[in-house]
Amino acid sequence: MTIRVMLVDDQELLRTGFRMVLQSQGDIEIAAEAGDGQQALAVLEQTEVDVILMDVRMPRLDGVQATRRICLAEDGTPRPDAPHVLILTTFDLDEYAFAALKAGASGFLLKDVPPPELVAAIRSVHAGDAVVAPTTTRRMIDRFAEVIPTNRSTPGPTVLSPLTDREREVFLLVAQGLSNSEIAAKLVLSEATVKTHVGRILAKLGLRDRVQAVVLAYEAGLVRAGAGE
Repeated sequence: MTIRVMLVDDQELLRTGFRMVLQSQGDIEIAAEAGDGQQALAVLEQTEVDVILMDVRMPRLDGVQATRRICLAEDGTPRPDAPHVLILTTFDLDEYAFAALKAGASGFLLKDVPPPELVAAIRSVHAGDAVVAPTTTRRMIDRFAEVIPTNRSTPGPTVLSPLTDREREVFLLVAQGLSNSEIAAKLVLSEATVKTHVGRILAKLGLRDRVQAVVLAYEAGLVRAGAGE
């Protein structure tokens, strides 16, 4: 199955580099490109795309706003048929990339991501894995912890009230960036059981994916930078 990718970045040179890397893969097709979020929205009305590589800082409409409009309906609920968005970021500058996760993005990629990791990330997201790698999400949270405002007034127990005790355990481990296999080993469960728990947790809390679980837990003060180390 061919993965249709859209490149959204105002730097043409960067798009060219990504295009050269991805076009060499037999299962990836560059379906579209855009120089800013506004253009991306217009292109998506006429082009079918599976995965979007989205820059954060762009003219007219930035990556956060574009991601929100792509991934979320007007009432804030996730669009089930929306393409998966991977945010392109630099740790030192793009603190707003975290906001894109809240808007529905599926993960982060560094702008200087090595080609094998870029390809693997796209394939992973296309296969339905919301987090490119749990350790990557954990590192992102750690790096952004000092610059991202969080809502510490949200009481953790209230946030998790819809969950059973076991589901709360699983949720907190997901929020620390652990994979299903790591959670299974820690709680002495099968991976299938963990996967079932994760699905129920996301449904009960109205979350689109594991990335959104990390965001919720961080904002509610349920995890902190370095908690998964």
